[in-house]
Amino acid sequence: MKNLYIIGGTMGVGKTSVCRRLKQNLSNCVFLDGDNCWETSPLINTDETRAMVLDNICYLLNNFIKCSAYENVVFCWVMHEQKIIDEILNRLDTSNCKVKLISLMCNESALTARLRSEIINDIRTKDIISRSLERLPLYASLDTVKIDNSNKSIDSVVEEILKV
Repeated sequence: MKNLYIIGGTMGVGKTSVCRRLKQNLSNCVFLDGDNCWETSPLINTDETRAMVLDNICYLLNNFIKCSAYENVVFCWVMHEQKIIDEILNRLDTSNCKVKLISLMCNESALTARLRSEIINDIRTKDIISRSLERLPLYASLDTVKIDNSNKSIDSVVEEILKV
């Protein structure tokens, strides 16, 4: 039985950093960041491109799930609505998987500080703070395990995920 970790959270909450460390702590693990399936310049957000990125994500995840080399599959993406999670799950063959749905959360001040640091380092643009803060409360209503990482190290968050 494989483990499929589906980890969501608003922009800047630390999904990618946590998942990279989680991958290091799991045996025979593959990690997919949903952003890598939609890395364009500029970002063109239309019905067509959203459908394309979901196709890309589900295709890759299904291939990772089918591949006997992997025991653990880790996936992260923003996934701020239950319908996004449900659509992905409905398109995956999870019959041989323990699915672990997790949302990373943090308080507004921690999120703002993280994003400001990324803005200063030219990783993100200034509008990210308001967009990310708008999405933050949406995660509370999702059917996921919530992990608050406001004042925690990446390693302690990974330990919590491994207990799910």
